[in-house]
Amino acid sequence: MKNCFLGIVFFLFGSFYTYAQIVYIDVNYILNNSEVGKSLNIYIKKTRDENIISFKEIEDKFIKKEKELLAQKNILKKEEFDEKFKILSNEINIYNAEKKTSLNKLNKFKLDNTKKILEILNPIITNYVDKNSISLVIPKKNIIVGKKNLDITDEIVKLLNDKVQSLDF
Repeated sequence: MKNCFLGIVFFLFGSFYTYAQIVYIDVNYILNNSEVGKSLNIYIKKTRDENIISFKEIEDKFIKKEKELLAQKNILKKEEFDEKFKILSNEINIYNAEKKTSLNKLNKFKLDNTKKILEILNPIITNYVDKNSISLVIPKKNIIVGKKNLDITDEIVKLLNDKVQSLDF
């Protein structure tokens, strides 16, 4: 339905403005393949990998503690075992909350920096549109079929790369 509507809009738009230039752009490609986008992705991956290693070490310690506690189950009094189990469970719950917070911080960091990239990108696209007398820019994800020469993604990537290489992390 959405694509049918877009087709009708393009038909009507093309009928009234025969000189209108319509192009499309792949924003995800720009975010992943521009120098600034690559630097953000590398930083996110490095941080995520470091977190995974750290989380794995902590989780291994909890597994070791749990095995030690279970090995003592028949030796300890029930109340003493239950108390130690409760303490371990609380430690695990605190760790899980910290892990979730850490992952949320990383996701927020990625989102915030993606917004910064888009804030830099928007005037670049606007300037490109003005200089090239383009009437309409649509996202590539909404295109079913389009001529390759209407795709301005690579040109925008070059302009973005000329403007900024990385953000301060």
